[in-house]
Amino acid sequence: MPFTAYDSETCSIARTLALVGDRWSLLVLRDVANGVRRFDELADHLGVARNVLSERLRRLTAAGLLDRVPYQDEGARARHEYRLSGPGRELAVLLVAFLTWGDRHLAGPQGPPAVIRHADCGAPVHVTLRCEDGHDLGPRPRLRLEPGPGSRPRA
Repeated sequence: MPFTAYDSETCSIARTLALVGDRWSLLVLRDVANGVRRFDELADHLGVARNVLSERLRRLTAAGLLDRVPYQDEGARARHEYRLSGPGRELAVLLVAFLTWGDRHLAGPQGPPAVIRHADCGAPVHVTLRCEDGHDLGPRPRLRLEPGPGSRPRA
């Protein structure tokens, strides 16, 4: 059956976008991944309205992408900071893919505003597609989409 014969709501892309498919959610994940973990720091760095940030943090925490971790500065009340959970860390590949695409197609004449490097060796990091047999699919991959066990025909 053609792809259009299947229900698009069961698609894993659609389900992922329901969690992280807006600007602020992705930028919160980016900042937390880069060590900006406290509410006030996130609000300041992102320039986002506090109510919007609060809602995104709540949603990302409820979805299991962020962990809310208590901390207390000396002489201050207990507060929370945010850290990527295991599933949140897995989204790093998406963030790097967005960055790479943006660098390639949207960076100005000065070049990319940031470069991601492997912390151990210092080499730049790139996202690549590879099949389970280890074949690098290159810049123009030939892909075939097949229905999986969780697909369902459109009603």
